[in-house]
Amino acid sequence: MKTFTYTIKDEVGIHARPAGLLAKKAKEFESVITIDRNGKSAAATKLMALMGLGVKCGETVTVTVEGADEDKAAAEMEKFFSENL
Repeated sequence: MKTFTYTIKDEVGIHARPAGLLAKKAKEFESVITIDRNGKSAAATKLMALMGLGVKCGETVTVTVEGADEDKAAAEMEKFFSENL
C-alpha cells in the first residue's frame, strides 16, 4: 500500500471538471485508489463520490493506492494531483 497527502491548490477545489479527470486517470490502473478527507473517503474512480467529499482549496487529502501496480499508480496519481489540482 502506498499513500501520499496533497493540499489542493485549485481555487474551486475538486469540482466537476477535475473530478472527472481524476476518475478517468484512476481507471487506468488495476490498483484501488481511495481519496480521504476529514474521515470521509471515496473511490477515485467514482465521480459523484469525489464531488461529495466537498474538497475545497487549501484542504489536504490523503490518497491511498493498493494493488498490483501500486508503485506506478501512486507515482502517476501524485503527478496528476500536482499538475491538475
